[in-house]
Amino acid sequence: MSYAIIRTAGFQFRAEPGKTLRIPSLNAEVGSTVTFEEVLLGSDGTNVHAGIPLLSGAKVTGEVVRHGKGDKIVVFKMKRRKNYAKKQGHRQGFTEVKINDITLG
Repeated sequence: MSYAIIRTAGFQFRAEPGKTLRIPSLNAEVGSTVTFEEVLLGSDGTNVHAGIPLLSGAKVTGEVVRHGKGDKIVVFKMKRRKNYAKKQGHRQGFTEVKINDITLG
């Protein structure tokens, strides 16, 4: 089973062919192909290749499945006895990418 550890938007993800990743929002159209070239570690099923810090020539390609927003989180600030309360919500955008191919170079 081949897999790769990729870095995108400051986060690291384990990518496997056929799996769907939910990553922070990308500026790409639905159905378009995206390439991740920051591959930190890769395995072809028998050997594990580690980059220092990146694997040269390695890349992971995938297809954008959909865009969306995550669950809402509520930020509530309050100062006691001062009549101050502030409630704010946030929904983080995400992109789902289906991994098609892993090339270790």
